[in-house]
Amino acid sequence: MRAPAPKEPALNTSPSPGDEVKTTTCYMCACRCGIKVWLADGKIRYIQGNPAHPVNQGVICAKGASGIMQHYSPARLDKPLLRVGERGSGEFREISWEEALDIAAGWLAPIRERNPDELAFFTGRDQSQALTGWWAQQFGTINYAAHGGFCSVNMAAGGLYTLGGSFWEFGEPDWEHTRYLMLWGVAEDHDSNPIKLGLGKLKAHGAKIVAVNPVRTGYGAIADEWIGIRPGTDGLFAFALIHELLRTDRIDLDYLVRYANAHWLVVRDPGGAEDGLFARDADGNPLCWDRAGAEARADAIGISPAIVGEYLLADGRLANPVFQLVVERYLDPQYSPDAVSERCGIPADTIRRIARELAQNAFDTNLRLPIAWTDAWGREHADMPGRPVAMHAMRGISAHSNGFHTCRALHLLQLLLGAVDTPGSFRYQPPFPKPIPPPNRPGRKRKDNGALDAPPLGFVHAPEDLVVDENGRPRRIDHAYSWSYPLAAHGMLHTVIRNAHAGDPYPIDTLLMFMANMSWNSAMNTAQTMRWLTDKREDGEYRIPRIIYSDAYASEMVAYADLVLPDTTYLERHDCISLLDRPISDADGAADAIRHPLFEPSTQREGRDARGFQSVLLELGARLGLPGMVHADGSPIYRDYADYMVRHERAPGVGLLAGWRGEDGSLHGKGPPNPDQLQRYIDNGGFWREEIPEHARYYKMANRGYLEWAQRFGFVGSTEPIALQLYSETLQKFRLAAQGHGATLPPAEHRARVATYFDPLPIWYEPFEGAEIDAVNREFPLSAITQRPMFMYHAWGSQNAWLRQIAARNYLYLHPDTGRKYGIDDLDWVTVASHNGEIRVQAKFATNTQADTVWSWNAIGKRKGAWRLAKDAPEGEKGFLLNHLISDKLPKSDYANADPVTGQAAWFDLRVNLRKADTDASESEPQFAPIGFGEANERPLRYGAEFRKKAQR
Repeated sequence: MRAPAPKEPALNTSPSPGDEVKTTTCYMCACRCGIKVWLADGKIRYIQGNPAHPVNQGVICAKGASGIMQHYSPARLDKPLLRVGERGSGEFREISWEEALDIAAGWLAPIRERNPDELAFFTGRDQSQALTGWWAQQFGTINYAAHGGFCSVNMAAGGLYTLGGSFWEFGEPDWEHTRYLMLWGVAEDHDSNPIKLGLGKLKAHGAKIVAVNPVRTGYGAIADEWIGIRPGTDGLFAFALIHELLRTDRIDLDYLVRYANAHWLVVRDPGGAEDGLFARDADGNPLCWDRAGAEARADAIGISPAIVGEYLLADGRLANPVFQLVVERYLDPQYSPDAVSERCGIPADTIRRIARELAQNAFDTNLRLPIAWTDAWGREHADMPGRPVAMHAMRGISAHSNGFHTCRALHLLQLLLGAVDTPGSFRYQPPFPKPIPPPNRPGRKRKDNGALDAPPLGFVHAPEDLVVDENGRPRRIDHAYSWSYPLAAHGMLHTVIRNAHAGDPYPIDTLLMFMANMSWNSAMNTAQTMRWLTDKREDGEYRIPRIIYSDAYASEMVAYADLVLPDTTYLERHDCISLLDRPISDADGAADAIRHPLFEPSTQREGRDARGFQSVLLELGARLGLPGMVHADGSPIYRDYADYMVRHERAPGVGLLAGWRGEDGSLHGKGPPNPDQLQRYIDNGGFWREEIPEHARYYKMANRGYLEWAQRFGFVGSTEPIALQLYSETLQKFRLAAQGHGATLPPAEHRARVATYFDPLPIWYEPFEGAEIDAVNREFPLSAITQRPMFMYHAWGSQNAWLRQIAARNYLYLHPDTGRKYGIDDLDWVTVASHNGEIRVQAKFATNTQADTVWSWNAIGKRKGAWRLAKDAPEGEKGFLLNHLISDKLPKSDYANADPVTGQAAWFDLRVNLRKADTDASESEPQFAPIGFGEANERPLRYGAEFRKKAQR
């Protein structure tokens, strides 16, 4: 008798991730991908990418998927806190929101009455500068800045003063058509999913990818070629490529004349007040030299302009075309591959080959898109000729004291190839390109109602736009827009605490900060910064009298606040990814997005009472009676941030969101507020996008179709073409001021610095730290840099329980040859020293490292007691920061450790030496007293067991 067949288990072959799904925007990095959040029994069951979203098209990374553990993090702050112990101790008492807002308003109201500049309002990675900058403007303080000053301002300013757009998240390679991509200093932490999607396309159609970076990780690991460059020499490498292109006559002269200022005449009058400025007609229009033998408007059509030579102007002065100056400078033998090879660490033959490959791919592939278009001058074109060479660059270029000019050098290289917004090249993302420089200047004066005459951040056009007093001294607490750092377009977050402590240029009363971990991984000179935050005057009062801080998590900086305002997680809040701020556009369309609360904070943990910082800021503004935030009777104009997102207009018809405007939601770009706008976004997956017409997608700087489309959206004020700037007259105006010309002159102590670094053509110079400390004895021969891994982003990602399973501590990585040179074995404990201090860390060999460079993952090391980690967490015991070694000032001067043009923090200029630690160790140094945030739960943090149990029932 046969045994009965075994009973088959009941299988659900199509299980649902949950019983409800909601769409929103991720906040686990700056990529701002669309996500679908699956819920089961009201809890998060699963997070996946939204296939309909234009940013990530359904792709999700480790960070995005682990948003569950970010939302349920034990480190969440639940209630407002008032300090009861000493600063830095982490001793607080919980208070109500009413008491917290009363305290904050009570501190801020006298400041606004007395002198609004006594409030320094500085924000970190907040993605809401359209609100925070406007709030600061209405309060009336010039002392406002955001994250970009120590992150990306070199990239932004270098691009905006050259191309009217920039790398980073505001431009992209033409993923569909490029044949050759160079990645300069690109790590994996920004815009990662779009880049991964794009690299996949390039691999599929056989394009070559070249990664220029001292470290080969992430994108570099899949590149066809890795150029292991010495840190800070990228500009020199770019100049050698430019030298070769000029030497072999492989440049796009037609492009340079049609779309750039290569033919504009530059006055040559050494010592004169207009030396180096553009020759102009009586109406201010730049001039060129027509080969017919006369001056002509540079934007005239039907002429044949000269691009080399010397010409006598009608007023008797001599002038040269810009391109003549380019040739004179970069054909100099000092920029030949043989001359720069040793300093860059790149063989001369490799440099020559890369130059040939760039030219071959740009000029010999004959890419032409069969798309008719009309240029800004009315000329019709049957097709769009391409230059399928693209470049992308990020912090590896930006975070150096020579980064502004390095970025301009890359743009000059692109322009010589005709590879800006042509098919196959770098492409602008709306709302870029902008006029050069952008029209908005920084606010400097207060109106009768106490508000600033313009937002605190903007773009300087000439010395008279600087925010300085009658003696040329800084007016801002961070010294941005001063003669020390004139084009500091994002402000200088990294200088605020030192200057506030020193009362330079004056004492402040209150430091208001949001999501900026300035006592730890966002501080240069970390130990000293902690001392500045806690230092007291002789009368026993703190030198920085009051600190208000808002964050979602118990970071190291929370311990230094006097008043803590608990922010929400990104799944409990409204946010606006605005075209006025950091949009999510792509090269083929304009887009923006929102976040909206999937949960009410009070339902997410017993006793939880967190509020979104933006809504708190608006309520504070209403309590203070700030212009634009209250009605005539003193009642609030805006109910909360969601209401502000819908009803606030920066200009008539221009709000924070471009989609579904007008009373019935039928308008896009501009239009009156629509009360149902947020719901329309929610119904559409949390985003809005409008495609650029096909005929307007390339040559945006001079494409009539695009400029008309952009004007309709308010991106540009007119349809005039935007001439790309190989040579910057703005920089030359500063150089002339340093030479004594003009009504606004720098103090004597700054003149040589301004004259040197405000060169109108890109220059290269040794990064400041290395130049100042290694000029004689090479005491610190190694460069030390950090990168962020693809699976973490800033400190608040490295406290995530799931991401910690990938890496819970970091090492100092060095090449095995470097280890042997210094007598170090794999996994030895080593002492790393800079001119600013020493740390003890564990070393690990890695062959993906340039031999004169050591590096580590950033932000993994934690201070004990922070982030609600266990007391013996690896992040606190073995993790470390290179920040302890980085000085906030230069070794031999009083200038900040920063770029002299923009004030960008020079994180990657760090120079160190290395030796085996004197004793065996099991813990990194330095260590600091644990923060008293209370005992962390030692049990493993588990999630999802209840869902499995329910499924088994």
